[in-house]
Amino acid sequence: MQTEKMIRIVLADDQPFIRKGLRYILDIQKDMQVIGEAMTGEEAVDITLRNVPDIVLMDIRMPGGTGIMATKSIAEALPNTKVVLLTTFDVEQYVFDGIRAGASGYLLKDTETDELLSGIRAMHRGATLFNSSTAKRALDQILTSGMQEPDSDSPGKDRLLGALTERETEVLQLLAYGKRNHDISAILCISEGTTKTHIHHIMQKLGAQDRTQAVVTAIRMKLVK
Repeated sequence: MQTEKMIRIVLADDQPFIRKGLRYILDIQKDMQVIGEAMTGEEAVDITLRNVPDIVLMDIRMPGGTGIMATKSIAEALPNTKVVLLTTFDVEQYVFDGIRAGASGYLLKDTETDELLSGIRAMHRGATLFNSSTAKRALDQILTSGMQEPDSDSPGKDRLLGALTERETEVLQLLAYGKRNHDISAILCISEGTTKTHIHHIMQKLGAQDRTQAVVTAIRMKLVK
């Protein structure tokens, strides 16, 4: 099998038995390969920057810098490497902090193996992975509670805002509030077909493959209030 077709993965967890179990599950997959392991946040950053994997499975609580801090460093240096926060703790704040740091996914360690594997493959294709009920509640809370403040210095914000039309920005804001197509259509007095077209254009301009990824990008880039 050609290694360039493999999904290259780094495991970051301070518990050796967790890493060993994950490595066994991943390495027996025909399309996955674990190329490095780390037990601290600093090691996770160092190994990831040296090996440039496709995916990093990142524990949140580790010595030598948290997984959130490591995620931020990795996302800034390697924007094409996807970081999945893999944690025991079902905490909404971790979802918020992870998104702001640049994480593309959030999973619990008791996630079923099939869900983990399918999630990794989906992320490798460009999807996001915030499928837990906690993650979904956190996304709703982030956007309805005013936890995020506008920041004009966010990298790429001006470029993305310039790419979006005024109407697309309005649609994106309503998407972020969890509104469905028919709700958006009613609020903006446009047809559902026009709403779908705007959403399609938004996803294209943000490089998102689905609505959730568009909203996550909007949160990360502070395009919505």
